[in-house]
Amino acid sequence: MLPLDPHADIGRRAWVTCPHCADHRGCATCEERRRCGKHWRYLLSNTGSVLHLQCPTCTHVWDHETGFGATRGRPDRASGDR
Repeated sequence: MLPLDPHADIGRRAWVTCPHCADHRGCATCEERRRCGKHWRYLLSNTGSVLHLQCPTCTHVWDHETGFGATRGRPDRASGDR
């Protein structure tokens, strides 16, 4: 188990499911897609629409593409951009 990132701050949180421990399963609030007081993630930083997160339950660290704003995906192939 990893230690918490030194930049982890309870004041910067995100409500995204953890792909490692899925601790939100069975939580009625989370299943209704509402903000649960227990199953939040540390928002370590972001790069455009990509969130860099850490789960306080299992300390897993991962990136999550929100799809909002300026995404970091590949250029649109239909327009010919490369």
